[in-house]
Amino acid sequence: MKKITRKKHLEMKLQSVPYHPNPDVTLEQYTTPSVIASDLLWNAYGLGDVEGKNILDLGCGTGIFAIASSLLGASLSVGVDIDGKSIDVAKEFSQKLKLDNISFVCGDVCDYNADFKIDTVFQNPPFGSQKNAKKGQDIKFVKKACELNADVLYSFHMASSEEFLINYYNDNNLEISHLFRYKFPIPKIYDFHTKEKADVDVIVIRAIF
Repeated sequence: MKKITRKKHLEMKLQSVPYHPNPDVTLEQYTTPSVIASDLLWNAYGLGDVEGKNILDLGCGTGIFAIASSLLGASLSVGVDIDGKSIDVAKEFSQKLKLDNISFVCGDVCDYNADFKIDTVFQNPPFGSQKNAKKGQDIKFVKKACELNADVLYSFHMASSEEFLINYYNDNNLEISHLFRYKFPIPKIYDFHTKEKADVDVIVIRAIF
């Protein structure tokens, strides 16, 4: 497939990426909106973190970051997620787009070991948007990215934890180069949701290892 060269075209293509087929509240499965994914990937592309690079999408869900990276000319895009049904959707959609530089792995992110040099990691982990959600799941993802010896990390977190996160990254010798801020829409997909949509303030930290 021809590489996408305009941000708007990327967003339009990502609008077709399917949502999680059976979202699991314990995994905080919310599909990243195409407008956020395209903005983040376009910024990463401009910073030289995508084209010609080996990309890892941790907790990929239906693969929006891996797919976007592939569309922007990554050498290799690999998505990893524990949810087999979402992985099946990601595989099917990437085949529909005829992407030949992408693959998906079903498994626990914390157990994943790459057999290739990773340049850039993208991750939108469970970040505690629900009151009863397990805390610290996003930090587990950050630790895993460190173990994998990537060069650059883009990681979603709750904006309310910004001070803690900055201290955590600094204490672990991760150089924060950029902060991206988004209103992340949480749709009414679980029984306990009372609103049709709620916007959550999130940040994406770009860190250099």
